[in-house]
Amino acid sequence: MSELCVSLQWQRRGFVLNVEFDVPARGITALFGASGCGKTTLLRCIAGLDRADSGHVSLQGACWQNSARNIFVPTHRRRLGYVFQDAALLDHLTVAGNLAYGYRRTPAAERSVSLDQAVDWTGIGHLLARRIHGLSGGERSRVAMARALATSPRLLLMDEPLAALDMQAKSEILPYLERLHRELSVPVLYVSHALDEVARLADHMVYLEQGRSLAAGDLSAMLTRTDLPLSHGDEASAVIEARVASRDAEYRLATLEFNGQALHVPDSGLMVGASARVRILARDVSLSRGLHANTSILNIFPVTLVSLHEDRPAQVLVGLEAAGVTLLARVTRKSWHELGLAVGQRVYAQVKSAALLG
Repeated sequence: MSELCVSLQWQRRGFVLNVEFDVPARGITALFGASGCGKTTLLRCIAGLDRADSGHVSLQGACWQNSARNIFVPTHRRRLGYVFQDAALLDHLTVAGNLAYGYRRTPAAERSVSLDQAVDWTGIGHLLARRIHGLSGGERSRVAMARALATSPRLLLMDEPLAALDMQAKSEILPYLERLHRELSVPVLYVSHALDEVARLADHMVYLEQGRSLAAGDLSAMLTRTDLPLSHGDEASAVIEARVASRDAEYRLATLEFNGQALHVPDSGLMVGASARVRILARDVSLSRGLHANTSILNIFPVTLVSLHEDRPAQVLVGLEAAGVTLLARVTRKSWHELGLAVGQRVYAQVKSAALLG
């Protein structure tokens, strides 16, 4: 079995957690939802730090909890790496000492990540002799990640690791998280309430609301489900996995290709042939019945209107299919009716801007 399977019920002080989901035991799965929805509580129950009242947790066939069979594996035997929001480092030790503390927790026969790998993946080689109290917030976060990796975890848990950082620190640490995504074979559960982080990093998502898991699945599919609150706010968006087809040095643009369609974005330095992830906000997509040549918009491609969600008095949310990829468009009800649009029609999507995420 190559899945993380969770079904847990937990109640304390009037709050009820009732979740059930299966996600692949690979890549990054985001536990996403508004503050107070139960993300951290769920993470702690999966870790065994809080014992759920009933339910089961298993990873790749290994059972960590099964209330019906009276099984509960303590945290130290679950082979977890845990990165807390406040880093939770040992201030009396150097950075190297913190890593060694994590490394020694794992028996030699079970080590799959070396100290050199943990240091390299998080870019902290120049910090090893430093004391913890002299580190910046971003540096502390990277040291916490390296220490968690040094335990050779079977599952890496990250509880809003960027929440306490300013925008500059976040921009510095995100590339290291992306590198872990590329190079680490260990599954990651990533808690966040920031949709931009999730869109950039995650492969899968579990959506939580008031202690319940409303849905779980592939990130791209989850973001574009019009039956979920994810798509109803101003941050409604779609994520496209693409490839860098060419770069234009004169205009500093890169052309991305996805399923035969081209998308032009600002050149961020990715090499031709590299994989790229793009986020397109619904509010940046407009619709046209015809193809117009005299326009400043570079990204125009044919789409099929596949769904209509009338969730606002003045606007509608439209689901689009573009070469097998689902997009969203936010347009006014007036435009929808005056253009004579209907589900099933072929029209053109005009993408005003696209954010290259990495």
